[in-house]
Amino acid sequence: MFKHISLSLSLCLLAMGLNSLLVTPSDAQQQPQQSAQNVTNGSTTLIEQGSYVNREGYSVHKPAHTVSGAVPAGASAQCRDGSYSFSMNHRGTCSHHGGVARWL
Repeated sequence: MFKHISLSLSLCLLAMGLNSLLVTPSDAQQQPQQSAQNVTNGSTTLIEQGSYVNREGYSVHKPAHTVSGAVPAGASAQCRDGSYSFSMNHRGTCSHHGGVARWL
């Protein structure tokens, strides 16, 4: 019984290893990038993506940094970590970003 389990495990590991060898450079280039992608919000480019649903049920862009450092359209506050918040409420604005540095 142990030999069967050991053989099955060995075959699975071998198959996984062979599968990773079959990935060609062109396949790797076609896979999506995991790094931060730029998102345009008005005329200012944001580095981070993502949104959350606020307590009123509206989808709000998560705090994000801008490429140029300029204030993005729709920002309500600048956080202490330099990101800009698009929060519609004061409560909780810039939480996990050092708090509010200044209201816009």
